[in-house]
Amino acid sequence: MKRLWIMLLLVFSAANLATAEEIKLGEPLTLTEVTKVSEINKNPEKYKGKRILIEGMVINVCAARGCWLDIASDMPFEKIQVKVVDGEIVFPMEAKGRNAKVEGIAEELNLSREEAVEMAKHQAMESGGTFDPATITGPVRLVRLKGLGAVIQ
Repeated sequence: MKRLWIMLLLVFSAANLATAEEIKLGEPLTLTEVTKVSEINKNPEKYKGKRILIEGMVINVCAARGCWLDIASDMPFEKIQVKVVDGEIVFPMEAKGRNAKVEGIAEELNLSREEAVEMAKHQAMESGGTFDPATITGPVRLVRLKGLGAVIQ
């Protein structure tokens, strides 16, 4: 009986180690200084077009193609989206709930209400969620990162 418990413990320990491996995607990370997501959201003009490194918890992943993920901010109720060219990098669904470092180019999109509704519908479809168009009442400014490389920890 004791051997059975030891074997089970070893199996579960090995499974935990396997899931804790780093996943490296895209280009290798070259930057070392992390920029806070809250700082990017507060001052997008300062970072627009610049290569930056962010870090945070992955809170959502595109279920259809793995072409985007959302990273939680250092401030409550804030996030930033990381978008990649379809097929160049595919973010795995297993990234959700794990910490990630992502390097990319900061960009700001200014969407009309119609464009914002279409984008939100598309993202809801990809993530299997629902969306109410009435929640978007006017133009939307979207700050995001064009992802070049990532490490999921």
